[in-house]
Amino acid sequence: MQTRVTDIFGIKYLIVQGGLAYLAYAELAAAVSNTGGLGQITAMMLGTPEKVREEIRKVRRLTDKPFGVNFAIGQHGRPYEELLEAAIEEKVPAISITGGNPKPIFERLKGENIRTLVLVASVRQAQKAEELGADAVMAVGQEGGGHLGREDIGTVVPIPRVVDFVSIPVLASGGIGDGRGLLAALALGAEGIEMGTRFIATQECIHASEAYKQAILNAKETDTVVIKRTLGAPGRALNTGHALAIIAAEQKGATYEELKDMISGKANLRYINEGNKDEGYGRAGQVIGMIDCIPTVQELFDRMIAQTEEGRRRLDAILGL
Repeated sequence: MQTRVTDIFGIKYLIVQGGLAYLAYAELAAAVSNTGGLGQITAMMLGTPEKVREEIRKVRRLTDKPFGVNFAIGQHGRPYEELLEAAIEEKVPAISITGGNPKPIFERLKGENIRTLVLVASVRQAQKAEELGADAVMAVGQEGGGHLGREDIGTVVPIPRVVDFVSIPVLASGGIGDGRGLLAALALGAEGIEMGTRFIATQECIHASEAYKQAILNAKETDTVVIKRTLGAPGRALNTGHALAIIAAEQKGATYEELKDMISGKANLRYINEGNKDEGYGRAGQVIGMIDCIPTVQELFDRMIAQTEEGRRRLDAILGL
């Protein structure tokens, strides 16, 4: 497998691991990078520059392959400038940006030898990222977990739309969890994929509670809801009692101040780390309906590559190639 994505980011396979707040630590990132993808840690959850440096150095102890640092800046996010400086000082290979306005980050990265990716949900966002100097964009459809676009548009539509309007590589995100999804993304014009939810249900995602992983295994594709829609920052989550309570509060007109404790990182941690579904929530995409095991990252990659090859042979037979 070779596209501009493999060339730009120095990886073997066209697979980027999503940021996964409170889950994307060194163990998972290194496992993905060692297997040939681009693993990532997430800076914002670490809180201090010292912890960002510590986690970056831990990744480097576990792998000599390229990896990334994700900045989920969000519209109500905490200041990230000091965390960004730590990543720059550590000379990380790549930085990805999700949520919020990426312009200040690009202005700071000028002159630095750091590759960049931006999560987008529309053609206009992708064009803006390209103008700012992004090396690639990750176009997410409505099926995805975590950060989504404000419009209910599935992955199949925005991928070719974005591909047609930018010249930089496009990665497909949302609803992808196996080799068939990878092959479909390539058929749509993408040059790689970003996966988040599927990596939660792996053995190396050690910070995900067993309750969270089992819920993903047991769930159907219909077992998710979209929270924070009224705040202009929609995100898909498992339909736990707490997630449904968030939606009920939104429907009653709750403000951000009234919702902030319910949607906080602490509430997120109560479920994904502690397994408390009544007082916490966990992000997940509709791909949960396709997840039925908790493999190692290596086993997941092996299975995906085999599925991609099987799908290619099937298409060759159908198309007479």
